[in-house]
Amino acid sequence: MGNNASGEPNGPRMSVKGPLIFSAALGVIAGFCTMIFSTGGAENQLRWDLGITAAGIAFIATLLVVAVLTMAGKDNPDHLSQGSGVNRSSAKIPGGAGSVGGTTRAPREPQTDPDTIRDEDQNDDGGSHRPQV
Repeated sequence: MGNNASGEPNGPRMSVKGPLIFSAALGVIAGFCTMIFSTGGAENQLRWDLGITAAGIAFIATLLVVAVLTMAGKDNPDHLSQGSGVNRSSAKIPGGAGSVGGTTRAPREPQTDPDTIRDEDQNDDGGSHRPQV
């Protein structure tokens, strides 16, 4: 059984009422639209069979999608709201908002890795300057 002595639930309980009402409303809308649009004209009778079928399919499909999305949802850990990571002040980040506008600096030279080949060295044929035939 449960480990909780007070008899209250451990975490927040999700209600079933919301997804059922949402699914039922979409089922009614789908059934009504199908029933009206499947008649084929004003002189024909309403297609109740297609309307009820479409309502049932829409209800079940919507309820299934809502249930899967509810199970897949997960709350963020508490440490994310403590101001680290995304919530840092951009003024404290090097090159962030705190460095804009105060002083003007000369543009930096791009740093190059000594192992990378420069553009002029890519077509180097090893030192021989003979024309290729």
